Amino acid sequence: MTFEPEQLDRSTQVLAAKLKELRKGAGLSGDRLAARCNISQSKVSRIENAKVRPSLVDIEQILKALDASPEVVAEVARLARIANTEWRNLRELRRKGLGTRQAELKALEASSTSMRYFLLSMVTGLLATPEYVRASLANSPVDTSKAVAGKLERQAILYDQSKRFTFLLTEQAVRWPVVPPLALAEQIDRLGSLTHLPNVHLGVIPVGSPTHTTTPMNTFTVYDSSLATVETITGSLVLRDSRDVKSYLDAFAAYEECALFGDRAREKLAHWAAICRS
Repeated sequence: MTFEPEQLDRSTQVLAAKLKELRKGAGLSGDRLAARCNISQSKVSRIENAKVRPSLVDIEQILKALDASPEVVAEVARLARIANTEWRNLRELRRKGLGTRQAELKALEASSTSMRYFLLSMVTGLLATPEYVRASLANSPVDTSKAVAGKLERQAILYDQSKRFTFLLTEQAVRWPVVPPLALAEQIDRLGSLTHLPNVHLGVIPVGSPTHTTTPMNTFTVYDSSLATVETITGSLVLRDSRDVKSYLDAFAAYEECALFGDRAREKLAHWAAICRS
């Protein structure tokens, strides 16, 4: 399914209006619908006024209570899928401040237990050295000082034993020359050291590794099994629809089978670091 950014921006309002229209068409008050769905009337009101994004379970309960036809179910399901997809425009993120984005990510990480990161082209801030972080933001047209501080501050969560992190890095992500060779060697050394953390599962996928899925096209992150973010050159998609999240979980599992972990990963990282130092 293809989404236009403008379509995503108004999707929650469109879904809310459709649900309200269906309720009225069924001759039900908000109170009666709430009772049938076993949810509060205030929640029904917030959903219909686009104050809250309904979950897929909410949608299923409402449509069942309204005895909706298969055609209506299909239409609302399509609207719900779009409404559960959010577009984060990079220009808008810069306008709000990149430091604000780091605070959002910190909150998301704090509320998640299991996080999976597929890194296609660069090292993520959680794994980066200070020099790498600064270099990765060097071409930004706005002040990045708060973003740099936020990225480095977020790294503390790696040592929270209640969290589990799995990082998959392609060889390109590890070796891409974001910083000069000696600094890159230091960055690669850091990756190797983080493989020893008991709650961090870090794997690398060397060039030429056979894959069991399609060629990776985007960097993405999956938080627990409820939300996925997909990075693009102009912004990011936030996906909450369970079908979309599962697609990324399945892709991650396929890439994970191709990755090197433990001693094999450390050997490969040490080799790449040695090349940088030579």
